[in-house]
Amino acid sequence: MLELAVLGLLQEAPMHGYELRKELATKLGTIRAAISYGTLYPTLKRLNAAGWISETAPEDAMVPPLTSKRGRIVYKITAEGKERFAELLAQAGPETYDDAGFGVHFAFFARTDRATRLRILEGRRRRIEERREGLREVLSRAADRLDAYTLELQRHGLEACEREVRWLEELITNERSGRSPATPAAETSPENPRPHQDRP
Repeated sequence: MLELAVLGLLQEAPMHGYELRKELATKLGTIRAAISYGTLYPTLKRLNAAGWISETAPEDAMVPPLTSKRGRIVYKITAEGKERFAELLAQAGPETYDDAGFGVHFAFFARTDRATRLRILEGRRRRIEERREGLREVLSRAADRLDAYTLELQRHGLEACEREVRWLEELITNERSGRSPATPAAETSPENPRPHQDRP
């Protein structure tokens, strides 16, 4: 998943390692804690060895202040890397339904075709529904054997699953009707055109 994220960001612009880590943290949001230099630089090394990215040493004037020698390297995606990114983006298997996999793919949904987006969203919904049913079973069968804090934790998990299922169902409905998540149906109907849409 980190491979997909790195290639996607480098397709936007070449970056230093520290810039990449910063952008990854911004792009991936809640799963950013899993990204450290200890995981990022081995990934960059592997991508470079595969020919999917290239490394260049910039002019001294371009070197960010207070960075290490390794941090001065600029990483750039190659033509082969762009092809690899497109391949990864088109994947919609079970690994894209898990928390980390889904988060990374969702971060690049704007560049993913609608059919793939729908497959991932529907697969993620099934995964969360399974998790929700498991939590419901625990609460129905073992609630009387759980202490108050463990019980509250299970309830919290169940509520989170229920919220995510509702969110996913809304996204799936939008995808099937051709709307983006931020575009309410009322704004796109012929009777309710977007405000100021004729302004230059």
